[in-house]
Amino acid sequence: MKKYLNCSGRLLDLSTPIIMGILNLSPDSFFDGGKYPEEKNYIDAVRLMLDQGAGIIDIGAQSTRPGASLLASDEEWSRLHTPLKNLQREFPDAIFSIDTFYSSVAKKSVELGVSMVNDVSAGSIDPKMFSTVAALKVPYVLMHMQGVPATMQANPKYDNVSIELIDFFSEKTEQLLESGVTDIIIDPGFGFGKSMEHNFLLLKKLAVLKIHDMPILAGLSRKSMVSKVLGIKSNEALNGTTVLNTIALMKGADILRVHDVKEAVECVKLVTQLKKV
Repeated sequence: MKKYLNCSGRLLDLSTPIIMGILNLSPDSFFDGGKYPEEKNYIDAVRLMLDQGAGIIDIGAQSTRPGASLLASDEEWSRLHTPLKNLQREFPDAIFSIDTFYSSVAKKSVELGVSMVNDVSAGSIDPKMFSTVAALKVPYVLMHMQGVPATMQANPKYDNVSIELIDFFSEKTEQLLESGVTDIIIDPGFGFGKSMEHNFLLLKKLAVLKIHDMPILAGLSRKSMVSKVLGIKSNEALNGTTVLNTIALMKGADILRVHDVKEAVECVKLVTQLKKV
């Protein structure tokens, strides 16, 4: 597996798992929607995540929670344009990722200093995404989702979820490599078109995705697979998230995408120490 990602000329070292902090600029995200109404709010949030040890800040302006409708690319960009400029000015050395499925938004974001694209649709919503990312020469997070956010949790079905994801990533990574994308991260998409059983089976067998010899991103933070099992709300799900993040690291995750950076960094430190002995 590649131990470094080329993020617009800056090498991101994956020899130890890294943390991707989440910055949602949408008003309706499932956990932190509307949390950053003003510039000071999101700048302070990013500063805290970086100080706590985040290696990447993933910025999104469109909710992909179950049942969410898709924003048009222009509306999504209107939410992103000014914050991206402000954050790049404030944190010129930080590595930012853009969470979008629109190639036009990805291109404009990279032009403003973003150095990674995180696409929950794996190129299925915008067929220009793969060629755009290839031209931009930035790493690409390839996530699996069955359906679209508006309907993905209606009744997800698989004959064998692990095998179907292996086949999916084999096909999509081949397309990406043929398009000229060289730095690919795979994300099984916990909660995106998966039942509770599917989610836990994927976590249990996460290591099988190492067959692709590419970094694995796990996005488990405060999701319903935590809150529903424990009978709690997402704002009470930090402890459960920490447990699942620890399991993901033990199963080979290279990047944890989280709302709570400090606790995830501690997971990495402890699991890394355990693996040394």
